Amino acid sequence: MPSIEVLNSVSVHISIYVDLLILFNRLIGNIFNLLIFLSLKTFRENSSSFYLTAMSFLSIDELLTDSSLTYCKFRAYFFQICSLTSFTVAHHAFVISFFIRIIHGIPTLIYQTRTISTTTEVAKCEILNSVFQKYYNYGFIIILASSLPVVLTTLFGSLAYHSIRQLAFRTVPLVRRELDKQLASMVLVQAVFNFYVIVPYIVRYVVNFSTNMTRDSYNYVILQFAINLTLNLLYLCFATPFYIYTCVSARFRKQLIYVLYGIYMKQWQDRTMHANHIILVNWQFYIVTNKIFVFINFDFEILK
Repeated sequence: MPSIEVLNSVSVHISIYVDLLILFNRLIGNIFNLLIFLSLKTFRENSSSFYLTAMSFLSIDELLTDSSLTYCKFRAYFFQICSLTSFTVAHHAFVISFFIRIIHGIPTLIYQTRTISTTTEVAKCEILNSVFQKYYNYGFIIILASSLPVVLTTLFGSLAYHSIRQLAFRTVPLVRRELDKQLASMVLVQAVFNFYVIVPYIVRYVVNFSTNMTRDSYNYVILQFAINLTLNLLYLCFATPFYIYTCVSARFRKQLIYVLYGIYMKQWQDRTMHANHIILVNWQFYIVTNKIFVFINFDFEILK
């Protein structure tokens, strides 16, 4: 059985290195998602693609440090906005729901603050108001940010599965049918993955607030280790969509190659060739004007 010191050390290393790895993959993956979904008209005109695009945009919200009061307030505030909005995206309802969630997060800006532990001297973000603390723990975290996404994930997954089964009977062009099938498969796999990484976080959170343990006990250290582990699993919801889409959809992989090499790489090569051409002309002109200036004048007269 590992000692308390070993578990604490493992928890610290998970918090540092795993969080950074997830953050890096999260930024890279969601940037690629945005490039693909926004660069191609085929994806821009599809409602499922709009949902996936909005999810990618809202998933880029993590910072690297928690050492300031401003960070404590705004990180929790944007966490509420992004975590709720991600599961309620629609073309027309998006704006209304987004403003509702902005208003919903205002109490977090008021009551969230930064405190320093008197025993460990470690800074952390806490809510000082006891009433809002209970709502945040049970109403927001357990219901709105955890249980509701699981329910909606299950619902969307079922609808995506039903949509895949019905595609063969729809009278739509073959290209459109294949696109809808690929997008439905992407949403379905993402929904199943989210279900399995969110449920452990809910269980851990309920256990954390339903039991009283002393900070020096072995069970408390194990619980803190579970907190770090399940929290990183929860972050995978926002870090893995690009990699899931790449593995699931052959069309998405082809579009990824086309966007990176057919659009952006070609633009970069065109700009590079244009810049090299300008440099070559200037260099030739410099050599000629300093060594055979008379020839240039003579040639110029002929051209005239």
